[in-house]
Amino acid sequence: MKLESYWLDSGERFAGAEQGPVPVRASVVVVGGGFTGLAAARALAMAGTDVVVIEANRIAGEASGRNGGQCNNGVAGDFAGLIARFGIERATAIYRAFDTGVDRVEAIVAEEGIACDFTRNGKLKLADKPEHAAKLARQAELLSQTVEPGIRLIEKVDLPREIGSDAFHGGLLYPRSGSLHMGRFASGLATAAVRHGAKLYEDAALTGIERISGGRHRLTTKRGTIEADAVLLATGASMAGPFRWLRRRIVPIGSFIVATEPLGALAQEIMPGRRNGTTTRNVGNYFRLTADNRLIFGGRARFALSSPRSDTRSGAILEAGMRRIFPQLADTKIAHTWGGIVDLTADRLPRAGSRGGIYYAMGYSGHGTQISVVMGEAMARILGGAREADENPFHDIAWPAVPGHFGPPWFLPAVGAYYRYQDWRH
Repeated sequence: MKLESYWLDSGERFAGAEQGPVPVRASVVVVGGGFTGLAAARALAMAGTDVVVIEANRIAGEASGRNGGQCNNGVAGDFAGLIARFGIERATAIYRAFDTGVDRVEAIVAEEGIACDFTRNGKLKLADKPEHAAKLARQAELLSQTVEPGIRLIEKVDLPREIGSDAFHGGLLYPRSGSLHMGRFASGLATAAVRHGAKLYEDAALTGIERISGGRHRLTTKRGTIEADAVLLATGASMAGPFRWLRRRIVPIGSFIVATEPLGALAQEIMPGRRNGTTTRNVGNYFRLTADNRLIFGGRARFALSSPRSDTRSGAILEAGMRRIFPQLADTKIAHTWGGIVDLTADRLPRAGSRGGIYYAMGYSGHGTQISVVMGEAMARILGGAREADENPFHDIAWPAVPGHFGPPWFLPAVGAYYRYQDWRH
């Protein structure tokens, strides 16, 4: 078993990073080489902008290369709650942004010829309890009448056509969702950005940033100093670097994943519909099959951050959960175990905008693949002069600091206990 992301281990590593120090000047510097930063860099370069990406480690080495491989439409929370908070028009715009994100991932894959196994396989939200099935039915009624006319409610009796498990009590099928190989998409997206003219620097951690004359900024990195006319922060839940204001507003939560060895004929038995699976518990699971018939199975196994020891302990919990849901896999070996950090916001909505002349987009709360791409492109257009209200569905949403949160999330065990209690109670 490898303590390494399956996507990063099995994908071709990006080979187009620049050597030597960062340049002295650039029109735009993007901080962060995940999907947000890469999508922004590609769009900016295609528009003729001199753009430089600085990444602290390797391209897509964090959340973009360490996730569950799903590219789902639909919002993280309840759409009815979104309507109550923002009204139907704004709630619909937010929902549609996730739809557009899936569309944009598919379009970029086609435009750039990226071989990453993208497919519109659909998302199946599975009810862990009978009362959850009733809640899914209410959600289906609202969504079918508003933003998701193709949604389909699946009764428990019909679930065997989709999933070979007796653990669930019904499901909700979102047909527009997709899946892909994250490592290959990341490498292809980075290569495309370079082909269009962007410069990407790995191992270039940002250590300081200051505003200078003319509204520009000076950025100090491990590979030299660069001055930029504009800066886009696409760092996610980075816990290092000069990001104190952002760090108080994002809670880094570990998400952990295991990948099996290839399953052969068992793949068809456990997931005949080949959907992206998600469950309804607060401390739930998500899973899908890969193109070579491995099962990717993840979740909030422990409310802790990722580390080799934490990943190993979490992997054991996930393996037990996987065998509970799919007893057919009792003898199946785990090939990869890894963890990553989710950039969670208090209301689970992304945030994008500007502060002190610096632009940012992050806080995807575990739904990042599609929305990171669409927001990277949106921020590129805003940097190019487009009106923010026209491009950014999350503009002007208040973003207060999390009370008591100044850096390391000391409160994660209490959060975990609360959500497990809610799962037991409801």
